[in-house]
Amino acid sequence: MMLMVHLHGIPQDKYQNLIETTCKNTPNYQLCIYTLRAHPGSINTDVEGLGLVMVYAVKAMAKEARDAIKKLKGSRPELRNALNECTKGYNAILEADVPEAVEALTKGEPKFAENGMADSSVETVLCEDRFKHGKSPLTRMNKAVRDLSDVARAIIRNLL
Repeated sequence: MMLMVHLHGIPQDKYQNLIETTCKNTPNYQLCIYTLRAHPGSINTDVEGLGLVMVYAVKAMAKEARDAIKKLKGSRPELRNALNECTKGYNAILEADVPEAVEALTKGEPKFAENGMADSSVETVLCEDRFKHGKSPLTRMNKAVRDLSDVARAIIRNLL
């Protein structure tokens, strides 16, 4: 009985080590560890699977940001132009960059996945820069999407 428990624990340790090793090669170790450990799909997967988990985390946070932008359009009409541009950027993330990354990872073409995550990171910077007069109300969300994108990109680079 003890032997079965011990052997059963080996794979999980193996995958936890893969998560830790993979996250050490990213710009934000804590975010990487937190995100991957919070997702059940990270257990029993490979680096490609970890990349997919992180890309889906980018997608989830980008959806939250786009929803926040919709709400801000109603409550902050003076920011409408900047918010419209941010909407375009987040639509690009959700309709082009994330799908490109997912498709590329599932087809074994990580370079295109890396490009998709690089583009999503740039979109958040462009959104932030739209707010010329004062602080952006999206700073926290832009940073979250950018950080997740940068971590996803770093994970994907392990596949190149």
